[in-house]
Amino acid sequence: MDFHFADRALERLYTHNEGASKYPAEVVRLFLRRVRHIESAQDIRDLRTPRSLHFEKLSGKLAGLCSLRLNDQCRLIFSEEETKAGKGIAIREISKHYGD
Repeated sequence: MDFHFADRALERLYTHNEGASKYPAEVVRLFLRRVRHIESAQDIRDLRTPRSLHFEKLSGKLAGLCSLRLNDQCRLIFSEEETKAGKGIAIREISKHYGD
């Protein structure tokens, strides 16, 4: 699936492991794994299938965004967008589940 990073710091974390010290090692490892899941997905439905990803469409002030679980506290926040090739994903942030 087409994706891009809406946050340059996350792009650098993914491509060069820059800024990894900002997060616990487990969160970085799972972030990299979730981005690979997104990359290999044919469409958004493929992210719903493994229940362990805990895909959620968000509501309230985060309406229009989706998340995948990284660990009990952190989520990978992204949005679905139209691209020239069809639907794509914009990876926006790593967020604490309650707050942040």
